[in-house]
Amino acid sequence: MNDLRPLSLLSLAAAAALFGTGCASGVKNPSGVPVTVMKPDEQGFVAGTGIESQDLVAVTDKMARSVLNTAEIRNFAGGPPRVALLPVNNETRFAINKDIFLTRIRVQLNSKANGQVRFLAREALADLEKERQLKREGSLTSTTNPNVQEFKGADFFLTGKLSGLTTKTKAGTSDYILYSFQLIDARTSDILWEDSAEVKKQGLEDAAYR
Repeated sequence: MNDLRPLSLLSLAAAAALFGTGCASGVKNPSGVPVTVMKPDEQGFVAGTGIESQDLVAVTDKMARSVLNTAEIRNFAGGPPRVALLPVNNETRFAINKDIFLTRIRVQLNSKANGQVRFLAREALADLEKERQLKREGSLTSTTNPNVQEFKGADFFLTGKLSGLTTKTKAGTSDYILYSFQLIDARTSDILWEDSAEVKKQGLEDAAYR
């Protein structure tokens, strides 16, 4: 563990206030009880050396705070900047839902950043195109002029990469994972912001991830 070490009391309180990071419940699975409800930011009794929920929460909270501190976001002219998500590149050995990282960053910023940044729903573009065409044909009503209705273009692209390094011996398994994210200017291709977090875990047994 490197960038995810505990923060000072002051910074931890600020982070919790903005992004709602919870404290560990300390709940252990009692004998004979098949399921225990746990908080997503705590390590459970079923754990491995790979990417888990507590890593996801810590990494995405850090990235959401870091993005908001970027000068290009804070001082963007002409209203809040619009961001489109690009797929995350997973270079680790773990078969996981890699795009959940950007999904959580987007949710955190949409719910906590008070409109300082806007995200474009590119995954819904086909439905949006159909809706716009129906309005132009008069099949649906529109509160705006359908002839000048246009979708907004992206000012920035947000993307990330998960990189891993694994060591296995008779003593067990060790996994190092680097989580890196970039904010790219859609006009110039400049990397305007980049941040990372890294985690290293060791264990006696490997685990399967879905």
